[in-house]
Amino acid sequence: MKEKVILAYSGGLDTTAIIPWLKENYDYEVICVCVDCGQGEELDGLEERAISCGASKLYIEDVVDEFCDEYVVPCVQGHAVYENKYLLGTSMARPVIAKRLVEIARKEGATTICHGATGKGNDQIRFELGIKALAPDLKIIAVWRDDKWKLSSREEEIEYCHQHGIHLPFSADNSYSRDRNLWHISHEGLELEDPANEPNYDHLLVLGVTPQKAPDEAEYVTLTFEKGIPTSVNGKKMKVSEVIKELNKLGGKHGIGIIDIVENRVVGMKSRGVYETPGGTILYEAHQQLEELILDRDTYALKTDMGAKLAQIVYEGKWFTPLREAVCAFIKSTQEYVTGEVKLKLYKGNIIKAGTTSPYSLYNEKIASFTTGDLYDHHDAEGFINLFGLSCKVRAMKMQEVKAGK
Repeated sequence: MKEKVILAYSGGLDTTAIIPWLKENYDYEVICVCVDCGQGEELDGLEERAISCGASKLYIEDVVDEFCDEYVVPCVQGHAVYENKYLLGTSMARPVIAKRLVEIARKEGATTICHGATGKGNDQIRFELGIKALAPDLKIIAVWRDDKWKLSSREEEIEYCHQHGIHLPFSADNSYSRDRNLWHISHEGLELEDPANEPNYDHLLVLGVTPQKAPDEAEYVTLTFEKGIPTSVNGKKMKVSEVIKELNKLGGKHGIGIIDIVENRVVGMKSRGVYETPGGTILYEAHQQLEELILDRDTYALKTDMGAKLAQIVYEGKWFTPLREAVCAFIKSTQEYVTGEVKLKLYKGNIIKAGTTSPYSLYNEKIASFTTGDLYDHHDAEGFINLFGLSCKVRAMKMQEVKAGK
């Protein structure tokens, strides 16, 4: 019997060409696995395509709820944002994909996992670190780093498929390189390769519109959270994946969550991309507004640092590590009382506060009000300021002495 290889399969041109290439160069039985994180219509017709190209079978694995509950939620709770802009849409999905690839490899008795991620990108790192952490005995074929892979353009890949009797609906026309799941869609290539160019949003956007084309009237949305987990939209109870779907519609309609970023890839180069994350942007903002009421100052400050650390961990593909588990354990502990309701107004790309309530709010109007009350004596501030500023005063006194002695 031939050895089996599990191919991470999207149905695009690269992974379509990889099927006959694996059989030709390694004589493997090729088993395709498409992990559905919410790609939508991109999954249409995949089974027929994979089998016609020489795969022995295709698994389409629905992990949408697992993706949302176990990977998206911890990042929302941590307010994990890479380089102040990127909400980790692709990064969060890679570990759950790697996990399912390993599970199918075990089920099928495969010896190898193959992926088509480029040798210049982050995804090769994310896939391979995930596979190594979960199944260090499995071999990995990274096609774009393999000396046997001689195809260097879409035209060459299409010609290769034609030579192997594969006639598929792929053209050699240039198009954006995209990655889509329930959380977001990313766009790279074409005019975006030059940071001097403005994105062609009319041609580019998939999930929504620009703020200029959004409705002229604002729309309110109300979210509830329980222990940092979103549970309803506008009074309707929903599971997390449904919350994201609903917020994607609302956010896309109002031009929310479009970012244009030049980011620092793990491999050392900068890359420019446009990300659409309409629902996720609303969710992050709502969650943060709730935390403003509930978390004490010191916890909030440290959690901000941990959120940045989590973003780096996830971006670098280190999900299955003790460090990620430890950081998430801290973040989860901060969410015990992050329960309440957040009302927002969406208007032409903006998310505007419209009221936040929580039974665990630390905001006390009797203390915060400018009106003098029993809980706060203005005179107490004098002693506090004297002690809090003592080091500043001592240094200033010393500098006066030094200057006087010259």
